[in-house]
Amino acid sequence: MNADGATWHTSGVEQHSEYRDLPSVDELASGFEPRLPWPLLSALARDVIGAARAEISAGKSPNVIGEMENAVRSAFRSSGVKVINATGVLLHTNMGRAPWAASAIEAAARAVHHYSNLELDLETGGRGMRGQFATDLLKALIGAEDAVVVNNNAGALLLALAALSKGRSVAVSRGELIEIGGAYRLPEVMEASGATLVEVGTTNRTRLGDYETALQVHDCAAILKVHPSNYSIEGFTAEARLRDLAGLARSGGALLIHDIGSGLLDEATPWLTGPRPAWLLNEPGARQSIDSGADVVTFSGDKLLGGPQAGIAVGSAEAIREMRNHPLARALRVDGSTLAALTATLEAYARGRALEIPFWKMALAEADEIRVRAERLATRVGGRVEAGKSAIGAGSAPASVIPSAHLVLDNEDHVYGCLLQLETPIVARRESGALLLDLRTVDPDDDETVADGIAKCR
Repeated sequence: MNADGATWHTSGVEQHSEYRDLPSVDELASGFEPRLPWPLLSALARDVIGAARAEISAGKSPNVIGEMENAVRSAFRSSGVKVINATGVLLHTNMGRAPWAASAIEAAARAVHHYSNLELDLETGGRGMRGQFATDLLKALIGAEDAVVVNNNAGALLLALAALSKGRSVAVSRGELIEIGGAYRLPEVMEASGATLVEVGTTNRTRLGDYETALQVHDCAAILKVHPSNYSIEGFTAEARLRDLAGLARSGGALLIHDIGSGLLDEATPWLTGPRPAWLLNEPGARQSIDSGADVVTFSGDKLLGGPQAGIAVGSAEAIREMRNHPLARALRVDGSTLAALTATLEAYARGRALEIPFWKMALAEADEIRVRAERLATRVGGRVEAGKSAIGAGSAPASVIPSAHLVLDNEDHVYGCLLQLETPIVARRESGALLLDLRTVDPDDDETVADGIAKCR
């Protein structure tokens, strides 16, 4: 039995150190057949036997069965397994960002279990517009004239630039030429769109006059304002107000595109009781961007919005129509299940049930509540509980943290690797030689699993 609790059937296959004694591909693969599909097992067995031949030629004695077991286990885990996120990073890009609400999961399942009216107008029997209800919800929640949904925020920005600025110049502050995870660089997206980048201002200070000069000299089709992700600039800084940029763009015959990135629908957070959380104070809202005069606002569906991966553009009817009719719109569009999940997420906001969205439930949990859970865990497995901080992650609110509590295990760095190898992997944080677990990002139903995993690994 291996670490996953699976039994490998390897009868009749023994380890040998000569070429002639190596098992055939079919013989080696058959011992592991219950675990993976046969074509994949055959390919893995072929690789393992090839590696064994190389070892024999180098005078070594290969462990064929052990290597095959490792290869099968690694392939199975790469297929996508449940992972417990104990890092305290709510929107962890490497672990899928925002978990979906139950209503979003159910909506996506319905969309793929049956035929649906994805692009069917049930009133006329003719072709309808994909995502009409999601569009209506976005218009109502944000106050925009129209909206379009694509695969992610990079796609939304690419589509906006291609549809509205191709072959012309776009002014962007030097301090907003961002790079985020996965080697996404804004200048490269602009180049791919066919728009020409015009850098204005400096890294830390860009004034309204800098944009004005760019519009006069380069005949810009648009001004692009980008909310920085994964970093913040402090100290001797200056930036133009969005409302002033909107006025300048209008007077110069240009558009204002605002990439807010994280997907906060409304800075007033009307779906919450009480004041706006402190960690949101520097995050721009889509509604406020529209109110300030932006022609197009783009943002993500899987960050602060708490839904599936998607890119959303809201704005004026004319600008969104140009985007929807552009050839790239079809290449970047979302599938029916993603659209259904996004629609359900938006509906939760519209019905005042945003706290059913896992992101908001985790983010708003009180630090004392996290501490009680951590102390309960420490009673079982040892360690100590200290005040700590959770991070939003995924380029959202980069300078903000949420007070939390950590279970701290000192001088046990080896536990980190062991937790990753469990049947249900647990991802913790390593900091200053200690292992930290923040239960803010752990479902309370998984606390027992975390305790058992730590006990097994210590």
